Amino acid sequence: MSGLLDLAILGFLHEEPQHGYELRTRIARLTGHVKAISHGTLYPAIKRMEAAGLLVRESRQGAVAAPRHVLSLTEEGRRALLERLRRPEEPFVTDENRWFVLLAFLRHLADRQAQADVLQRRLAFLREPSSFFHDGDRPLRVEDVDDPFRRGVLTIARATSRAELAWLEETIAELERPG
Repeated sequence: MSGLLDLAILGFLHEEPQHGYELRTRIARLTGHVKAISHGTLYPAIKRMEAAGLLVRESRQGAVAAPRHVLSLTEEGRRALLERLRRPEEPFVTDENRWFVLLAFLRHLADRQAQADVLQRRLAFLREPSSFFHDGDRPLRVEDVDDPFRRGVLTIARATSRAELAWLEETIAELERPG
């Protein structure tokens, strides 16, 4: 989770400084279906990233209450985010949940060809034959499965993959188009 959490923290703070509660809420909205972000997960990550020089914490007067701590990225934090976007580790290309977090912030990478290169990696991964179920080493297709629930898993996965493949191909072509 820390790689995913780190990327989400860097990505959201790249957009604007935020206090911890606001950051936690945004991350939960993006990743909440995977695993809720607790205080016990978020704040140690923030402290670790602060110690690494990726972000800073400032006290600002609250609108009504006591001062609040606002988090901002440092230049080193911006560079770290762009590097993670430019060269994502393999799980960010192959794992759907990590992929969505990466995709949510890929716009921050200004180089269109670098964006297209990341999308090409995902496209290559999706074009490889795979399945949730196998007969020995052979991936099973919807047509190979009698169980209606497993057919459901495979049918939904196929439809999702087809939609993503079409989007990837269209977006890569757009990014690589001159001018």
